[in-house]
Amino acid sequence: MMNISKTTYRRFILGRQGLWPGRRWRGKKGTAKAILASEAVQMDPLVMVARSHDIVLHSRVLDYKPEYLDQLMYKERQFFDYGGGLFFYPMPELPYWRLHMQQRATEGRWAKFAAENKALLDEVRKELRERGPLGNRDVDGNHVAGNYRGRKDTSLALFYLWITGEVMIHHRDGFERIYDFRGNVAPKELDVPVSDEEIENFSARKPVAFLGLITESGWRSNFADSIGRSISREEARRRIEKLAADDVLTPVKIEGQKDVHYALAGDRSVLEALESGKTPKAWKPLKTSTLGEVAFLAPLEIVSARGRAKKVFDFEYIWEVYKPEHQRRWGYYVLPILYGDQLAARLDPKLDRVTRTLQIKSFWAEDNPVIKDEVFASALARGLIRFAEFLKAGKVDLTGMENGSLKKRVKDFIRRESELKV
Repeated sequence: MMNISKTTYRRFILGRQGLWPGRRWRGKKGTAKAILASEAVQMDPLVMVARSHDIVLHSRVLDYKPEYLDQLMYKERQFFDYGGGLFFYPMPELPYWRLHMQQRATEGRWAKFAAENKALLDEVRKELRERGPLGNRDVDGNHVAGNYRGRKDTSLALFYLWITGEVMIHHRDGFERIYDFRGNVAPKELDVPVSDEEIENFSARKPVAFLGLITESGWRSNFADSIGRSISREEARRRIEKLAADDVLTPVKIEGQKDVHYALAGDRSVLEALESGKTPKAWKPLKTSTLGEVAFLAPLEIVSARGRAKKVFDFEYIWEVYKPEHQRRWGYYVLPILYGDQLAARLDPKLDRVTRTLQIKSFWAEDNPVIKDEVFASALARGLIRFAEFLKAGKVDLTGMENGSLKKRVKDFIRRESELKV
């Protein structure tokens, strides 16, 4: 069993996701490579400054533009979006998700919906055949109360056909799903069945590749969700042991953590290099490193969301967007700030679209001496400049930064190194 330090743990999680030691991709081709390296990216419709998935890609790709993702997904069909949690995945993975899609049709609520709405589903299929692609607003229906999946029965029918794999998202109008039959969206060579064994092999590997390092219990829940059935602890242990014996996975002990984690066997050499203080050549940044320019992490960033910030970085982070204002500790749309291989601070940004101003409503630094360094101020300023350019903002408002000396250094750097008003 391999033993790794906390530092190696952090750097591996970040590096495998393309966040450390800096951006190593550029443009539309780089966007595709970043998504492939990430394994999956979660989407979200909220636009406080930018959508979460666009911030995810901005933090990995130089000169990223949201239209690149739209082109890759809906024009070139390199990726597809799917699932209640709404992630996008590489299109070649589609055959391996078909079992999961079929299993959704047998779930209690959706099986009940289908049984009670056969005529409705047939009518929506007819509309799609005759007039598709179609969005929710394109199909008349009866009002439905209390269901966040749709306000009309026809909207729920479209969602059912999507979640069970009969239709896919053809494109989006804004963020609205526009549906069409799978055969009209998926490349023909990928709209094919695969064996249950192939699906299980894929589903056993996918969560490890996505998370980088995963515990047995974490693997068990992810694997069970993918194949659509419960997995006992005994079965999970047998499968994990066989995967390790077959050199698919490798066990790893992380400094300070009780549970054994598992990585892909192919990542063993990367872990060894990091543990010896080396950085893989393939991870070399194209421009600045995260020590020279901070990166702002998205609310749904896999390295820090859902409790991982505390586990990996000892950094408390909760996305408070759905909390009432009086219950928020930090703010509405707070983003962690990656500096080097640590989460050193956080900020609450907002984009005023009328004045094209990036507003920093609040800024909080961790109890870390690096925050006082002029080098950090320069790195933060560079990150703000790039973020503002990504948002097409012409001004940065630092009013929410209470640290006077840091604010002055950042402001002076932005004035000196960019054309932004500050």
